Amino acid sequence: MKPNLGTLDRLARIALGVALIYLAVSDPTISPWAWLGVPLLLTGLLRFCALYSVFHFSTCPTEETTP
Repeated sequence: MKPNLGTLDRLARIALGVALIYLAVSDPTISPWAWLGVPLLLTGLLRFCALYSVFHFSTCPTEETTP
């Protein structure tokens, strides 16, 4: 798996994932939708999003190679 998440994208996913998981655990009446924080947290930690790879999208900075 080649990383396809940039730093800002990763931090946003991790923060939102943790917040949603906290809501799901602290108040179960919120909604089962709060458990969507789990895939957000995992994609942020792994630096890989399967949907990004399907659509050939990446927020990683491009690496320039010198000849």
